Amino acid sequence: MYGIIDCDNCYVSCERVFRPDLNNRPVVVLSNNDGCVVALSNEAKQMGVREGTPYFEVLSQFGSRSLSVFSSNYELYGELTGRVMSIIRHEVPVCFRYSIDECFVSLDGMEHIDLKSWGENLHRKIRRCVGMPVSIGLAPNKTLAKMASHFAKKYKGYRHCCMIDSDAKRLQALKLYPIDKVWGIGRRYAAKLKLHGCNTAYDFAARPAGWVRHTFGNIVIQRTWQELNGEDCVPDEQLAKKKSICTSRSFNGMVADLETLRTHVSNYAVRCAEKLRAQQTVASVVSVFLTTNTFREDLPQYWNSCELRLMSPSNSTTIIVQAATEALRMMYRPGYLYKKAGVIVMGITADSPIQQNLFDVNAGRFDKMKRLDAVIDRINKVNGSETVVLGSQQYTRDGGRGKAGTFADAIRHNFRSPSPTTRWSDIISLK
Repeated sequence: MYGIIDCDNCYVSCERVFRPDLNNRPVVVLSNNDGCVVALSNEAKQMGVREGTPYFEVLSQFGSRSLSVFSSNYELYGELTGRVMSIIRHEVPVCFRYSIDECFVSLDGMEHIDLKSWGENLHRKIRRCVGMPVSIGLAPNKTLAKMASHFAKKYKGYRHCCMIDSDAKRLQALKLYPIDKVWGIGRRYAAKLKLHGCNTAYDFAARPAGWVRHTFGNIVIQRTWQELNGEDCVPDEQLAKKKSICTSRSFNGMVADLETLRTHVSNYAVRCAEKLRAQQTVASVVSVFLTTNTFREDLPQYWNSCELRLMSPSNSTTIIVQAATEALRMMYRPGYLYKKAGVIVMGITADSPIQQNLFDVNAGRFDKMKRLDAVIDRINKVNGSETVVLGSQQYTRDGGRGKAGTFADAIRHNFRSPSPTTRWSDIISLK
């Protein structure tokens, strides 16, 4: 038996932990640079707000008084969801974190207990200890568990935990579930299935195996079909660790000079290195992409990407930043106004053992850089992100007169909430 634990309206729920006055009120969370809506409460959905809507349209349509608006605060969201995952790990034999707000769990060895009651109790424990509401889906495989969590979230009668533990429940769930909501079926495949008359998960599951192989020839779709029919065939390794990691953002405005671009790319590379260390992996390829504003047809357009292979796989901040900035210099062209850049690390493998290159000049410093990264990660975790940064991460402000700002200074977040769990300056004062 598998389960999936999913935080309800994750970003909004995180904002409400320290703002109980926001309960039962419409709340939206904006993307980087306060661009568009990326998360919203059920109350905001009922008002007609839609995910992906630009903030200026929301403001003109609903006004500032009817909605509580927040800029993205990933430092707060990461900390609170990390606490949720910590509780879950103590409750289950095996846990695979799938995203910032959800994780799959294996319940092997727990068949002797009432799993439905166990799920309801886990919801109450997380709500009591962290303040976050979660929905839990239980089923014989991961795809059905994902489906069950949707029903747990949608229908209050399940008391936050839905279990599909019989063939009759499986068939009933398939008939009620739209094909484009099925885990593993993207927008393109959903459109193709609808053309063949498969509007629900049941329609797809009822098709013969030969038809699925002939029509799609895709192992992921075939596994999804098998799981909808009750088999367990999605490997745990598919959930455990990411095969590539990307950090990218649009700039607050447009950027022309190489030095400012280098600072942005350095910050993105640092984030990639931190994510590699968090999942105990290393990368062998660092790729950088750069693009102008495609919506400004009146301006010259340019897009390019460049990737470099590291001599030895690494998760060192210094090495990955060096590779990313070198790739940027190779493809930078003056005379353009750039709008977005990003860093992707690929060729990801476990961080032990590492096959080092005999001619790698950094090989002798491997242990030293590993200890340095561990110390910096610890300081930033205790005192808040960007307490310690590389010199290349600092944005020069005030016309270059010596005052510098960090990564947060380059992103517009006019409605950002405090981070009371990670920054001493934001700690709550009780009166």
